Formats: sequence, structure tokens, C-alpha cells
Amino acid sequence: MEEIEVTSWLTLDALKNEAEIEEIVGDLQTGHFQSVFCVIEDDYLELLYSDSASNYIRRYEDKEEFQLAIEKRKEEFGEALYDEDRIFQEFNESDEDFDYDEDSENY
Repeated sequence: MEEIEVTSWLTLDALKNEAEIEEIVGDLQTGHFQSVFCVIEDDYLELLYSDSASNYIRRYEDKEEFQLAIEKRKEEFGEALYDEDRIFQEFNESDEDFDYDEDSENY
């Protein structure tokens, strides 16, 4: 495993936006850490976001080492699965509660 410390979440976000996300472990809303496990071409990466310590990019040598790291983080932080469809659905459901009637004060 190789590790690089980064100071900005923007750096991590740039990588995350270009990667295929395998798993997200932890939650910055309820904890202090979140690890995004992703793949870019042949690189297995962990993007570690922290609101209380350093942020890191970790690169794993192979898929086996990558999977072991995922399991280790699940034990440390708890599990928060990435589900883009669920997030989109929740957004749309909350939008349905809004009254778009032209006569409404909410419009």
C-alpha cells in the first residue's frame, strides 16, 4: 500500500468523480471519517475523508489487498453502502412533497 496525505477535499472529490466507486464506508454526518473505495483503470484507491485529521489517498497493490482494506474499514467505521439510485430516489420523493401550484405561496 502507498499513501499520500492531501489537505483538500477538492483533490479527493476530483478523483472520486472520475472513478468507479466500489464501496463507501463511514459517514461524515455521523462520524469523523469516510472512506471511498474506488478503481481508476488498474489502480485500487481509498480516498479517506476526515473532518478531524489528515485526508489520505491510499493505493493498494491488488484487488485482494483492496478487499481486505474494505473489510477492515467496515469494522472500524461501520458500513454505509453507496447507492446512487437510492440517493436520486430520495431526492425526488422529497421534491414530490413540494407544492408547485401557481396560486401557492410556496411557488
